[in-house]
Order: sequence, then structure tokens, then C-alpha cells
Amino acid sequence: MPFNEETTRQIRVAGTLFSEELSEKKMFGGIAFLYKGKMAIGVVKDDLVVRVLSAKMDSVLKEDHVRPMDFTGKPMKEFIFVSPGGFGTEEQLSRWMELGLEHAKSKL
Repeated sequence: MPFNEETTRQIRVAGTLFSEELSEKKMFGGIAFLYKGKMAIGVVKDDLVVRVLSAKMDSVLKEDHVRPMDFTGKPMKEFIFVSPGGFGTEEQLSRWMELGLEHAKSKL
């Protein structure tokens, strides 16, 4: 299973609640959701991948269930993984969506 289909469905639903136009693209062996061509959030296996502004990385990385995205063997700048325990509720998933969208919008 390259990415969790249920988590992907939840992101699709959350995207409609945010009233944002999100496109989908296969990336990192999973699926990514992009805002105006800029990656915001995605799913790889059972984890979320979230883009986070550099200024917020230190505090976000101190949270439970969060670790640097080390897909290539070393941490990738402004990318984090969130394990399933960190996005089990709608509120938690919405927060990660907000952070990812904030990052994407900052790149426009």
C-alpha cells in the first residue's frame, strides 16, 4: 500500500471545508495535495507529510507524533512527517491542513 486511502479521503473532505482549490499529484511514493501548484500536505504510507514555514519548524518538531521528513536519508527543509496518532481527529487534521496551506500560500 503506497499511501493510506482513508487518510487521503479525509484530506479531500477537509479541503472542501477550507474552500481551497487543491490538486493532487503522486509524489514521494504517495500522494500530495497542492494549492496553486505548491505542495501543502500529503500522505506517504500511513503518515502525513506537511510543509511548514521555517519559522515554525522548531516548535512543530517538538510536538508528539512529529518528526523531520527524512525521505532521502537526511531531513528535508520545511517538510515533516506526522504519524497517525497526531491526526486522529478532525481538529488535528485541520490544523495540519492550515499549516500546509499557510506554507503553500507563502510561496506564491
